[in-house]
Amino acid sequence: MTIKKESEYGRLEPLPEGSPVVSSDAELRSLVCAARSEHRLPLSVGLLAGDLCRTLGGSGDVTRLRTPEALTVPIDLPIAVIDGTEYPFVAHLLIGRTFAKDFAVVMNAQWLGPLDLGPRSHPGDGLVDVTTGTLPWTQRRIARRRAHSGTHLPHPALKHRRTSHYRFVFTSPVVVQIDSLLRVNAEEIEIRVEPDAFFVVV
Repeated sequence: MTIKKESEYGRLEPLPEGSPVVSSDAELRSLVCAARSEHRLPLSVGLLAGDLCRTLGGSGDVTRLRTPEALTVPIDLPIAVIDGTEYPFVAHLLIGRTFAKDFAVVMNAQWLGPLDLGPRSHPGDGLVDVTTGTLPWTQRRIARRRAHSGTHLPHPALKHRRTSHYRFVFTSPVVVQIDSLLRVNAEEIEIRVEPDAFFVVV
């Protein structure tokens, strides 16, 4: 579900002075990856847009980030080990084309663009939402339409699970899209989650 500031998740607290502000999942991923490689996690980041921001109920108002009304929340960092190389991500990892052959999606956020592919996901619970399955081409358009509201689940041809670890093995390379920007080919993917790795302020 979309997280509201009235929930028990997070705390009302302004972005610390000097902290960075970003406007997309890809920018956030880049900053978090750099901090992780330099052993500077956790850090606090203001987030103005993107799928994780939408999941958190962010307003996109940069002035709000410096006020007592700003919401500060801990965010898990999923790690995809793709053919032996680590690829952290902040919002989602998409394998293949949506609902087509070899389709899978790993969601830390609720949204992937206009699609609500993680209607039960929560970026601070230590888990990711994994959906796998292949639909006949005649059903894909219907499923994509239903995915705008998250009602593509449950579906008999789609498997959904919430987990802190998952492994994919493919018989031939598949295209993996990470946080809607980075694309790599993969034959084997292992997913794990680093809980409460950094803080986002919206």
